[in-house]
Amino acid sequence: MDVALDSAVRRWAVLAVSLTIGAALIFAAGRTWLANYRLDSDQLATMERGVALIPGDAAAWDRIGRKRQWDFVNSDVPGAIEDYRRAVAADPRSAHFWMDLASAFEASGEDAKAREAYKQAKAVYPASAEVAFHFGNFLLREQEYPAAYSELQRAVRADPKLLPLAISRVWRASEDVDELLNNVLPANTESYLAALDFFAGAHQPPAAIAVWQRLIALGKPFRLERSFAFLDELIRSDRSSEAGTAWRQALAAAGLPHDEPAKQNLVWDGNFARDFSQGGLGWRWTPLLDAEMSVDPEPAPDGSHALRLDFNGGSNVPLAAPAQYVPVEPGQKYHFHALLRTQGITTESGPRFSLTDPNHGGALSVQTENLTGSHPWTATDADFETGPDTHFVFVQLARPPSRLFENKLEGTAWIADVSITRSGAAGGPTSP
Repeated sequence: MDVALDSAVRRWAVLAVSLTIGAALIFAAGRTWLANYRLDSDQLATMERGVALIPGDAAAWDRIGRKRQWDFVNSDVPGAIEDYRRAVAADPRSAHFWMDLASAFEASGEDAKAREAYKQAKAVYPASAEVAFHFGNFLLREQEYPAAYSELQRAVRADPKLLPLAISRVWRASEDVDELLNNVLPANTESYLAALDFFAGAHQPPAAIAVWQRLIALGKPFRLERSFAFLDELIRSDRSSEAGTAWRQALAAAGLPHDEPAKQNLVWDGNFARDFSQGGLGWRWTPLLDAEMSVDPEPAPDGSHALRLDFNGGSNVPLAAPAQYVPVEPGQKYHFHALLRTQGITTESGPRFSLTDPNHGGALSVQTENLTGSHPWTATDADFETGPDTHFVFVQLARPPSRLFENKLEGTAWIADVSITRSGAAGGPTSP
């Protein structure tokens, strides 16, 4: 309906109403701004003056409660409970506020009330991964394991990002990998890989092996590098047999060639026919500022690929790669073989092969001849015997830094046909 403003009285009346409404809005906005400004303070007294301006704001009461509960100097859990109660009274549909109340009840030893608060959170938001995760952890602490596992499995199915935390909490509570695998983790690649990383990092090889077996049984592909932490743990714990099997399985899962090297060679890809894996039981190379590695277009004398290393004379390069961990058996005799060629290698310290036990210092130390200057293709061979505790041999092309004043390394080195074979084994030193 149109309002005729044909009189001064009516115009003044409309203006007065407008000014009143505007003033009320400005006052309300200013009150809210002041309340939030005070709530942003780190001082509890100031925050309380802020919440007094907006007593019906559930989020403000929850914020005050968290400040009281988690003040490590002057924690006030009973006061926090009252704040959280005001929050859920103002907004009973917030699962977040109910969970904060539950945590405060548990902190005060009121486990029955905590349980009811968690149930309220679950009733409000039954599909929440966060609610299931926190309720599951509460049940773990209560040692109600079947119910806890059910909640945690629901959580990780809804949000896989919770997998590492769920795995850690269940393991800490039970130290039973079968419970974790059977009752918590979904039977999929992502879950098993997360568990594998956890157990490798926690140095729990038996549990990691159990997870690996489940992972392989799925028959699903995964990237080779996802196995590296597990394989490094097997190497660290001297589990050579398991490492050899797992390496072949990892290659197969990644869709890569995984046949055993030919002629009973224990070195994987000893003829450098494939790209470096940079982990596991394959070749590793650490990039160096003044050295460049490549596969030479010219083959080695035996027809295999030759790896070429060019040193540009920029520094006194400490060479410790290419390198590979090779599974062996304790108390056995082995023969090492490789081809090495140099051209214009400067200083008195040139490339040579080094064989050591990576886990038992001094148990094995073999070095081939140090080649400097220029040499044609030269066979470098060494016989060695593993000690009673040696399960891996670390093979690397090494070059200790020179001790000379003019010590910058320049020149080129080639390597090819690297092998380790059991002494007396049939066949030669080449690999596929």
